Amino acid sequence: MLYHFFDFNHAMLAPVRMSAELMRTAYQHPMNPLSYTQGGRSLAASAEIFERVTRRFDKPSFDLPTTLIDGQKIEIEEQVVVEKPFANLLHFRRKVDRHDPKVLIVAPMSGHYATLLRGTVQALLPHHDVYITDWHDARQVPLTEGRFNLDDYIAYVREFLSLLGSGVHVIAVCQPAVPVFAAVALMEADDDPALPLTMTLMGGPIDARVSPTRVNEMAERNPGHWLAKTVVTSVPFYYPGAFRKVYPGFVQLGSFVSMNLDRHIGSHMKFFQHLVEGDGDSAETHRNFYDEYLSVMDIPGEFYLQTVDVVFQRYLLPQGKMVWKNPLNDQTYPVDPRAIKRTVLLTIEGELDDISANGQTTAAHELALNLPSDRQYHHFQEKTGHYGIFNGRKWREEIMPRIRHMIRQFDPDTDPVPPADLAMVSDKAPAQWNRSEHGIDAVNKRRGTSAPRSRKEMESAE
Repeated sequence: MLYHFFDFNHAMLAPVRMSAELMRTAYQHPMNPLSYTQGGRSLAASAEIFERVTRRFDKPSFDLPTTLIDGQKIEIEEQVVVEKPFANLLHFRRKVDRHDPKVLIVAPMSGHYATLLRGTVQALLPHHDVYITDWHDARQVPLTEGRFNLDDYIAYVREFLSLLGSGVHVIAVCQPAVPVFAAVALMEADDDPALPLTMTLMGGPIDARVSPTRVNEMAERNPGHWLAKTVVTSVPFYYPGAFRKVYPGFVQLGSFVSMNLDRHIGSHMKFFQHLVEGDGDSAETHRNFYDEYLSVMDIPGEFYLQTVDVVFQRYLLPQGKMVWKNPLNDQTYPVDPRAIKRTVLLTIEGELDDISANGQTTAAHELALNLPSDRQYHHFQEKTGHYGIFNGRKWREEIMPRIRHMIRQFDPDTDPVPPADLAMVSDKAPAQWNRSEHGIDAVNKRRGTSAPRSRKEMESAE
């Protein structure tokens, strides 16, 4: 009934929303004298805000028609490499003859579409051959396509890596850190020829016991049976995915907004001021951000519940108890991070990350016990939150160059980055990595001083 109530409420507001849109159009029309008064602009601004906060936003497009390589504009063509029920493998094919490192970005299945990583893709395109997992809205997937859980997610990652062949570099942004880490461990154990050369984990909950955030605490506090009855619901009959159990996007969006409610209210108040003052550039920046932020999709219910159970409640991966059930043969295999011996590991964390706190991602280094220390690296971005580690200026100018250098250090048989491209960003990454400054030693050093502690350590201290 939760989904039906939401849709009913949205439909009930349709006439009011239409009236607000008409009012906005009328009071912004250049032929209307009132559009030049503060009162008229205030009415138009109020109407636009109402219309936007009550609208359902469709899936955005990546809208990346070109990129710059060596100062020249190069066309980009989006190609679907493979279509699967719950995701497409999307390739941003650059129409240029270059041999750059092949990168697979594994986007999160956590409410937002893969287009949330538009800035991530955009910064990588001049220097890499980029692919991304484009997850589907579960309410659009017919029930006949079967289930999709965490085991299936890992299977998708393995299949996509196999399709791309050897020599791939995989980047997991946030939630996929656990399934990607698990997939690489399984591939190492199987001596899979498609094993990626490098693995970059960005702000992911490898060990959610470390410095628990509000997100972690909420997931831990609510048992699975309560979540199954409260936030997991059936898709209404009038959608293609009728009767599929899902964790609705609008529920997750409500959780996102409530975590930083003051910030969102303040942002909309500034948006109102920009509209009244006629600051079109600032208003458009707000629209662009919230058009993406408010575009959400449903998540398969079994995937959501299994992820909460495995990652945020029983912490199976850091405890060495995680297993993977292969959807193809229903056989169970242990996920043993100690099997990782070849794939280079880079972890990235933001100082102000309130989703996956400092220390949760670097836990991967402690688990990959047999990976040589000179193949383990870490980047800690100061004064940066969760979103900022994969989008924005610091991502483009400080984090992306470090990823690029690490990739090229371990994938030397590629074309060099043109000097013109190196000049485009403030390149603070060293040409060669130094273990004492950027590797696991730096992680341990920080942990020995002001490092975050696990919940168990904090409880013992109390």
